[in-house]
Amino acid sequence: MIKILDLARPDILSLQPYQHAAWEPSLERMHANEMPWRASGDSSGAGLNRYPEPQPAELLVHLAQIYGVSPENVLAGRGSDEGIDLLVRAFCRAERDSILICPPTFGMYKVSARIQGAAVLEVPLVKAQGFAFDVENVSRIWREGVKLIFVCSPNNPTGNLVPRELIERLCRDFTDRALIVVDEAYIEFAQAPSVASLLPKYSNLVVLRTLSKAYALAGSRCGALLAHADIVSLLARVITPYALPASTVEAVLSLTDDAHRAEVEDRIATILRERARLQTELSAIPLIRRVWPSAANFLLVESLDADRVLRAAAAVGLIIRDPRSQPGLANCLRISVGSPEQNDRLIRGIAQSTGAAA
Repeated sequence: MIKILDLARPDILSLQPYQHAAWEPSLERMHANEMPWRASGDSSGAGLNRYPEPQPAELLVHLAQIYGVSPENVLAGRGSDEGIDLLVRAFCRAERDSILICPPTFGMYKVSARIQGAAVLEVPLVKAQGFAFDVENVSRIWREGVKLIFVCSPNNPTGNLVPRELIERLCRDFTDRALIVVDEAYIEFAQAPSVASLLPKYSNLVVLRTLSKAYALAGSRCGALLAHADIVSLLARVITPYALPASTVEAVLSLTDDAHRAEVEDRIATILRERARLQTELSAIPLIRRVWPSAANFLLVESLDADRVLRAAAAVGLIIRDPRSQPGLANCLRISVGSPEQNDRLIRGIAQSTGAAA
């Protein structure tokens, strides 16, 4: 067992996981209390009357190939959110342990910690330096009992990529002291390599990936946690039995094949072009004070009047995200890069709300 697992909750380390019904596809099933007939109209491959395979081997091999790791380093779950929840539950004891986050950032880190009864330490990003990750303050503020350090890269909602060398420094500085959890939900839009290639080098590194964004499968709810095999094995004790529906597994295997991956690359290229166009055209509108550079499929926009921008978007049938409750984001809005037609409508709507030419 790797040393970093000493940080896990002792009761989880000794937990006897739920015993699934044995998976023997060559035998007819009379051992899991299932209905022997399909529901009328069920056209799924496996049959929805049957429980799916826990951590389906074919899916793990498939995800491992997509993400460039070994299948033993993959835990499949319901989006990145389940990976976050599993890590907090497995490593943080209620009222004793903590996580560390760098706001403004993805809200589920804090939510999962609060649900578990874990404390949350915050080291704000440095807005004056383009929302830079403050590694010096992370090292200074860390204390015993901080089990997880979450690094969102590209960061949501600011869009900036955390440098690879900084992530390596965190892994080195916190060897055997904390897990470095890098959330790469938007990495496909960053034109930068995943840090998953560092997994053989750092046993305290965990990488979160999702099919929700670049692969257009948000509704399928499938993501992957990539980590050392011992961490994957530990979290597999905690994950909900039969976590992924058979329909999700079939959809993922079908919609992330070679042909669909080529489609993904084409769509990403379009998003990157549209991201650049949106940044240029929004920046020219008097109501917009600043559009922050982004390595994701969204832009953080600072305006003179955020409420007016929200109304302008709604007037042309669009909804954009209001993150102003987060620190450092006064008068800021987050705009997902849409289709060219949607982007045209948004630009026109905001421009017309200020009397500028569309």
